[in-house]
Amino acid sequence: MAELHFFTGTMDSGKSTLALQTNHNHAARGRVGRLFTTLDRAGEATLSSRLGLTHDAIEVDRDFEFWRYVVSSLTQGGRIDYLICDEAQFYTRDQIDQLAKVVDELQIDVFAFGILTDFRTELFEGSARLVELADRMNVLQVEALCWCGKRATHNARTENGMMVVEGEVIVVGDVDAIDEPPADVAYEVLCRQHHRRRLTAARAKAVSLAPEPLPFG
Repeated sequence: MAELHFFTGTMDSGKSTLALQTNHNHAARGRVGRLFTTLDRAGEATLSSRLGLTHDAIEVDRDFEFWRYVVSSLTQGGRIDYLICDEAQFYTRDQIDQLAKVVDELQIDVFAFGILTDFRTELFEGSARLVELADRMNVLQVEALCWCGKRATHNARTENGMMVVEGEVIVVGDVDAIDEPPADVAYEVLCRQHHRRRLTAARAKAVSLAPEPLPFG
């Protein structure tokens, strides 16, 4: 039976790498799939991993209809055994519903990959619907790390090096390199404590990290 799979994790946890590996594994067994992505760091209609792997993909905008695309492809004699859907957090609620319909009505496996929460620690629209509908939800075991060494659980947005918690939900950027000047808009993974304190790697370097005094004299 076909299933709707949702693989999630913070940035730097290997979601796109796993998406490409999943496609490779299924294609190697003779299965035929389609790859989809949206707002990938490498540009339009490209599914890319930070390890340098890339693959052509179909760009998904907010008007894209998965059900119509798949039915049209099958009607024209195409074969589709599975769908790989990267950056699924950016999909609309209706698009996730269409993916579930593809699984249930057409018995086509769907493998969706995406971040669970945005820089405000709120669920993305697409991810929230996937949590509600997925047959299987998998949290990636490759742990991204906060600058302090703890497991990173939150995604932070920085603008000109300063962490922000308000603004447009979707702004394209990439993970800031620690030894490079801050980009206009970039992202960083943090543990909950340092996300709550808005203490990014750059700010940690600039301020004293002496332990706070104990709450008694």
